[in-house]
Amino acid sequence: MNLRWTVTIALLLAVQLSGCSSPDGSQVQTPVQTETSEAASAPIQTSTSEPQQTAAPSPEPTATPEEASQTPMQYRMNTKTYRFEPIDDGATDKAVLLTFDDGPKDTEVLTSMLDSLDRHGAKAIFFVNGYRVKQNPDLLKLIHERGQTIGNHSYDHIDLKKESEEIVEEQLSSVQKDVEALVGIKPRFFRPPYGSGGDSVKNIAKNHGMLYMTWSNGSLDWDKSAKNKPEVVIANVMEQLHPGANILMHELQWTADALDELLTKLKNEGYSFIDPAAIETTN
Repeated sequence: MNLRWTVTIALLLAVQLSGCSSPDGSQVQTPVQTETSEAASAPIQTSTSEPQQTAAPSPEPTATPEEASQTPMQYRMNTKTYRFEPIDDGATDKAVLLTFDDGPKDTEVLTSMLDSLDRHGAKAIFFVNGYRVKQNPDLLKLIHERGQTIGNHSYDHIDLKKESEEIVEEQLSSVQKDVEALVGIKPRFFRPPYGSGGDSVKNIAKNHGMLYMTWSNGSLDWDKSAKNKPEVVIANVMEQLHPGANILMHELQWTADALDELLTKLKNEGYSFIDPAAIETTN
């Protein structure tokens, strides 16, 4: 065999050996493919039901602000005597209505009165004059914010019995409008200055949705005999005390000074204080 054939055979053997081994000289094995069914290779799907939707419960009906704020009517005023009579089984006849006229005019006096009322858990009606409301709108708001009731006492504190119906209408309606503009509600109670009114004034007050009243127990705190004498104010009220009393007082310093002791004495006599919100105003 000549040299060229010898070299050719050697090269062919080298190529064949390199094709059957890995770079490190180990033998390479062709991977064996196993037959798998489509069912086995397909992803397994689990059956899931749709999530059940539970109907949301219907909301409970809620009371309107008007319904929530309603106070049961417990007292009715006798329109001849201006005394109060219980109309509810839970109301006692041994109760009095506290009222204060001719404000709002003095921050210190008014605040003292409000503090005394709060200490005794008492409610009252503050009968205001329109011209004083114009002068002291913040004091009117204070009465309302402290949870007390605002009443109408005419605009100018004049003797309405001597005036025409047109003037009476203006005297009452202007206070209604001004009070509503400041605190959001109209007065439900009216007291004529000097207790002087008559049928015409009563009808106009009624047309404005107000209960007309004077009083049945006068403290006489306005009289010079009581000026600067809280003890006289207290004595005057206690001497006239009766079940259902409609007590007239004024926004005066000596009345403010008397109030805490007066309320204590009334409670010691077994009296409670009528909440104006519990007074029936249909008349």
